[in-house]
Amino acid sequence: MSRTHEGLVVASHGRHCVVEQADGTRLICHPRGKKAQAVVGDRVQWQAPPPGQGDEGTVERVLPRRNLFYRQDEVRSKSFAANIDQVLVLIAAEPVFSESQLTRALIACEAAGIPALIGLNKSDLVEPFARAWERLWPYRHMGGDGAAAHHYPVLPLSLTQSGETDRAVLAPLLAGRATLVLGPSGAGKSTLVNLLVPQAGAQTGEISQALNSGRHTTTSTQWYWVDEARTTALIDSPGFQEFGLRHLAPTDLARCMPDIAAHAGDCRFYNCTHLHEPGCAVLARVREVPESGAARDAEAISAQRHRIYAELFEELGQSRY
Repeated sequence: MSRTHEGLVVASHGRHCVVEQADGTRLICHPRGKKAQAVVGDRVQWQAPPPGQGDEGTVERVLPRRNLFYRQDEVRSKSFAANIDQVLVLIAAEPVFSESQLTRALIACEAAGIPALIGLNKSDLVEPFARAWERLWPYRHMGGDGAAAHHYPVLPLSLTQSGETDRAVLAPLLAGRATLVLGPSGAGKSTLVNLLVPQAGAQTGEISQALNSGRHTTTSTQWYWVDEARTTALIDSPGFQEFGLRHLAPTDLARCMPDIAAHAGDCRFYNCTHLHEPGCAVLARVREVPESGAARDAEAISAQRHRIYAELFEELGQSRY
């Protein structure tokens, strides 16, 4: 019987995945049963085919994961990647981003215990960017001015093929980490990958070749090495317009929204929903964000964030019945 080897899943499509070996070579593998279904970022034990039986291997086992980042709607779960160090949520000044979708992605990060960064692209569009930057004030100051454990770094970006400034901003934040790049279509994910991974086209070509001459070239998620030493990785994901959180209960929401979690423990009732109860410390902190230049309370909870919380609470409550 052939011995198993350990490898890294760098792409997947349906029941196929591409596994990278220790020497950097890659081959297509198929899972042996449901317990061997792997996602990008998984470490797996795989086995080479017997002599004369092709060049595609078999995933025998998925090794224990540090984490798994996924979304879930009413019908199915969609796994993005496993064993990642952080998520870069990339949005743009134009088209106007959805704060609800941004919040959902950040909630999924908190639920999985994965740190998140926010990148706001298209700083060259002066007025739209200024408006978008203002909308992100609650995120830029979450946890207070001076920063708590749950502060989300917000990065102003103007992603272009020559973006030396963006490369200088991003490089130290990404170095030595596996970063999932997440965001809606049109935010600039492909431009970001091409900027930081000049050989991305070649890596994509290798994947296509491994997946049999383009027959399975549409990968859900793809892992790119940024450096030759293979210590820094970007994981590109397809754009999304919806981000389901049906894997969470309504009561999970407060702990996954740091600005609400900071005050939830001070409510009069231990089972407070933070929607209508007397003595709710969360409701007492809800404020409309004042105009730019006006005095602002970094400890406040933005009214828009609380509205999103209320909508999600109702949505997740309905999914339980």
